[in-house]
Amino acid sequence: MFRAEDIKQLIEQGMPCEHVEIIGDDGVHFSGIVVSASFEGKLRVRQHQAVYATLGSLMGNEIHALQLNTYTPAQWADFLKAQS
Repeated sequence: MFRAEDIKQLIEQGMPCEHVEIIGDDGVHFSGIVVSASFEGKLRVRQHQAVYATLGSLMGNEIHALQLNTYTPAQWADFLKAQS
């Protein structure tokens, strides 16, 4: 079983990120937000694949599911502005 904090650390170590939030309390199902400049110009599916790659073989095994929302820094700023 994994903690959300462990997954957050693996993502942050595996790719350049401006912001990462991971939640989940059952140890196998998680959701999160990842903000990275490396997502610029990439399709959403490629963004998610980049995040999953940081977790390697843990995905689908120890980590059963990770629902993601991915943003470039500009998209994240727009999202936050819309929330206020």
